[in-house]
Amino acid sequence: MIKSQKIVSIDVGGTNARFAIAEVSAGRVEHLGEPVTFATGGVSGLAAAWQRFAEAQDEPLPRAAGIAVAAPLGDEEIRFTNSHWVIRPATIAQDVGLDDFVLINDFEAVGHAVARANEHFFEHLAGPDVPLPDHGVTSIAGPGTGLGVAQLWHDGAGGYRVQPTEGGHIGFSPEDRVEEKILSHVREVFPRVSIERMCSGPAIIQIAEAIAKIENLPMPSGDDRELWLSAITGSDPVAVKACERFCMILGAAAGDFALAHGANAVVIAGGLGLRLKDRLTDPGFAERFVYKGRFKGLMEKIPVKLITHPQPGLFGAAAAFAQAHCPA
Repeated sequence: MIKSQKIVSIDVGGTNARFAIAEVSAGRVEHLGEPVTFATGGVSGLAAAWQRFAEAQDEPLPRAAGIAVAAPLGDEEIRFTNSHWVIRPATIAQDVGLDDFVLINDFEAVGHAVARANEHFFEHLAGPDVPLPDHGVTSIAGPGTGLGVAQLWHDGAGGYRVQPTEGGHIGFSPEDRVEEKILSHVREVFPRVSIERMCSGPAIIQIAEAIAKIENLPMPSGDDRELWLSAITGSDPVAVKACERFCMILGAAAGDFALAHGANAVVIAGGLGLRLKDRLTDPGFAERFVYKGRFKGLMEKIPVKLITHPQPGLFGAAAAFAQAHCPA
């Protein structure tokens, strides 16, 4: 029997840093403990957060870690857009006392989570209601603060590889006259409009403003979080229409990623994706996903799932460590 190994799994975002003890063996995550969350604004950096986590444990922390960060990876230092944290990869082992660690991008961690999460963590959104295939490419798109995009490749024999991408920065392409007007509105602020501008949490403001202008309706007040709440609860008609349009745009983008990647499956991830679980099963998302002209028949054969794991970043960071240091 292969002995399991305990590691610290870490998921660092701009607002929060999450820590958990995980057990890994044979390339898999056997157990993920309850997460402990620290506000990054209240901690000086990774070493200080590590120390706080250590003080809350009943035994010394493992000297191994899987670390996911919501920032571009750099050889010399990693700086976060929304916090003061700076991580220097060359000194991580010394700073917190590690023998082994894996450092990856946060959406790469989501790719590992998709690869290793149990089937019950996936809900059907569109296409054939079948399990995710164990071979070929799965495209992953995750709307949140931005739009994460990755490729997951399975070799059909249990092995896999995750390729993080910057697919969210592909240019937005409107599919109808309404979206042409929305694009025109957004270009007044952003001359170059990426799909991320139209398919992330803040996008609902721009979409709602354009719809209010087009339909001569009052624009609801509040920031993007308040607009999403109004959309999900149905308390404001403009917010609801903006949410419907957002899901259509996400469906079109997910289909484009699948075509570009040569995918035979698609997974929607991200915090916003999970919040929109009930909206993504409405017809707009699925119709736009397959709306690819002569390739409609191909698109109709692709299963589209939503990953519902409560901590995909932590789980994926642990899975990445397992793949690198505890192969099957």
